[in-house]
Amino acid sequence: MIGNWVGNWVMWTSLDSWIVLAGALAGASCALVGAFLVLKKVSMMGDAISHAVLPGIAVAFIVTGSRAGGAMFIGAAVVGVATAVLVEVVRHYGRLEHGASMGVVFTVLFAIGLILIERAARHVDIHPEHVLFGAVELVPLHLVTIIGITLPRGVAILLIVLFVNVAIVTAFFKELRLATFDPGLATTLGINARVMHYLVMTLTALTTVAAFEVVGSILVIAMLIVPGATAHLLTRRLLPFLLVSVAVSLLAAVLGHLAAIGIPPLFGFEDTSTSGAMASVLGLLFLVAFLAAPEQGVVARAGNLVSLRISILTQDVLGLLARAAERGDNPDGSLSIGEFRSLRRSPFAGRRIALAVALGLLRLRAMVSAGAGRYRLTPKGRDAALEVLRSHRLWERFFHDEGKLELGALHPAADLLEHYTTRDLEDELEERVVGERTDPEGKRIPDRS
Repeated sequence: MIGNWVGNWVMWTSLDSWIVLAGALAGASCALVGAFLVLKKVSMMGDAISHAVLPGIAVAFIVTGSRAGGAMFIGAAVVGVATAVLVEVVRHYGRLEHGASMGVVFTVLFAIGLILIERAARHVDIHPEHVLFGAVELVPLHLVTIIGITLPRGVAILLIVLFVNVAIVTAFFKELRLATFDPGLATTLGINARVMHYLVMTLTALTTVAAFEVVGSILVIAMLIVPGATAHLLTRRLLPFLLVSVAVSLLAAVLGHLAAIGIPPLFGFEDTSTSGAMASVLGLLFLVAFLAAPEQGVVARAGNLVSLRISILTQDVLGLLARAAERGDNPDGSLSIGEFRSLRRSPFAGRRIALAVALGLLRLRAMVSAGAGRYRLTPKGRDAALEVLRSHRLWERFFHDEGKLELGALHPAADLLEHYTTRDLEDELEERVVGERTDPEGKRIPDRS
């Protein structure tokens, strides 16, 4: 039980369990369809639909005079699907980009919805802020009985929506994957990418309508977009993408409610909005992924940048020493800092060499005079130097044969690209070398062995 986990930190009741379950179901349902919105680069379609459904909600209230029943859900769902269709119609026939067409449709429908809700509020117990911000804390108060089981109405609706979303995504997983990543290929293979697009939009509309009663039409946007955006930083494969999105939403539901009821009392305040806390936790989870993602995170990118910078600084030293040894300028193939500086014209020669020594690529061969040592490649440095030389000369050969560059332009281009060449790219360059394995000046291209 959750109560055993939180211990004496907060007072946990069955009402809290229903609140968390409702938030988790809303989050999981939104995350599942929101992942496709993120991948299709139409994330704000959830925003558009969540606002545009207001006319349908208002009309249902005006007609029925009550917040109960399925009229509200049906009215909002119809308008939600119509929104997705209208956005595509405006985009296609108005020749507008996708964001502009969404802005035109949802702002007009949202304005109409607000006017109708204000009119309905005179006769029905409803206020715009209830629709905008939701009230997940009140979910346990509205109960229904289904096949002898009594549970909150919001939980029952969201269970059905989540089941529908999971069933459709599972049944059309291959089609959705192709239509999302490569609509052209999907069409070639006989999959109607447009139908898949409208299927996702329909699921988005239904999910938004079902979730807005729990988290509100504004906060539902966070549940549609943030889990998918977080997953986008962590994986590029669709199935893990969906699983990570759902896991993030579930974690946000639990931690969000705990934060809402547990953190404010620590500072002498009453508890706060659970919906707002859930959205805030989603933002924090995204921030953690943004900073610490293994490949896309800020820390990883900064580390890669530092590593690349170090590699560039040391590879210049290694390349010069390899060429000096090849030319036989010195019997032992060593260079002094002064010789390196004159060849490279670098004001940081000492720092580059010191860095290479620290990495075990160079060693001090002899001291000619005070502060004027000669440095020679270590076995590790020799292998790395030949790899740099190999990459450099393969690029020169490629630019000479394929690009028809003059000899004088080959070295600067190869000098830049040698630092960014992977093993696979190097192998592709080598496959293009025909005949004698030399660069355009007749110098041997080292073998990897």
